Amino acid sequence: MKRALITSLSVVLITFINIAFMGGIYEAAAKDRVARDFGLMDKDGDDKISVEEWNRRGNFNRLDLDADGYLNLAEVRALYRAAWKENKSSAIKPLAGEILTEIDGRVPEGMLSKEVRCAIGRFRRCDPKSSVERGLFPTGLGPVFPRNASCRGIDDYYAMPYGFKRKRDSYHGGIDMPAPWGTAMIAIANGTVVAIFKGDKSPRGIEIVLRHSPEDTGIPLWIYSAYAHLDRLPDMVVGQKVAMGQVLGPTGNSGISPKTGKQNKGRRPAIHFSTLYSTSKQYSESQNIIIPLKGYWLDPNAFYRGKVPLDTAAMKALPNIEKAVPIPVMFEDGSTNPPNTKLVWPYTCRQE
Repeated sequence: MKRALITSLSVVLITFINIAFMGGIYEAAAKDRVARDFGLMDKDGDDKISVEEWNRRGNFNRLDLDADGYLNLAEVRALYRAAWKENKSSAIKPLAGEILTEIDGRVPEGMLSKEVRCAIGRFRRCDPKSSVERGLFPTGLGPVFPRNASCRGIDDYYAMPYGFKRKRDSYHGGIDMPAPWGTAMIAIANGTVVAIFKGDKSPRGIEIVLRHSPEDTGIPLWIYSAYAHLDRLPDMVVGQKVAMGQVLGPTGNSGISPKTGKQNKGRRPAIHFSTLYSTSKQYSESQNIIIPLKGYWLDPNAFYRGKVPLDTAAMKALPNIEKAVPIPVMFEDGSTNPPNTKLVWPYTCRQE
């Protein structure tokens, strides 16, 4: 009896130590990440971030608690606050939708041109310039959330140069938003699941990809949205119809480190959210990447303009005043702002 009790207590103690240890790793990693990002943003080295240095990541005024027109390190940390302290959720269960046995528009990989395959797939043997030529370069766009909404902002922005941690030219193919463990990622519009990837050999980790028709979004193009770093595989199948705001799965930090080839346990939990567009509904898959046959990179912020043009060159050429993009959102109770929107941010917002 005593031996059994001692054994049980030992298991509890070891479990507690492991949880505390992993929590310490994530907390330290998150703090290191904030300090690193702060240093990268602080171009003039004055230990504060101006609006220009913030580079339209969103929520500047909400983070600027002392209203001095700058962000200090403590204020920037609020973007990540509690991200490593939340419990991983197992209660998220998406609603079931119609399931298509065959998705119209899926074609064999051999139909992909070398140009598009390299530009979207960004494989090792591909020249990074091919991605730039199809829209992977900064636009200067940034999100502006409704005044009554508290929403998750961006840390790594669209086409952010990754030269500081890569051996060659590399650009961020989407936007990252830190969020607590288990935070529900939601569908940005009505659409169809075209891929679910385990991601055990990918930096993106567990990922789900949706395709949105022109009828789904009101935009006369086919849009693809990808949600990466999920904590577990979505409770969905390829071909499943989803509704705007439907839960896709819980936020995590899944994905390998490009340096070690192993799960990156130090990454902060976040969504890596990316979008592509095409004039055609045809798409294929290459090395666990969905590639539209006529695909182009799309700044996710441009998507929320809800109209064409939205190509990267046109977005970069916009006057500065138009680069602050009003974001339609869904609140935690399922209501939206504006009420009749077809598009929402990939996380729900808190209504204030």
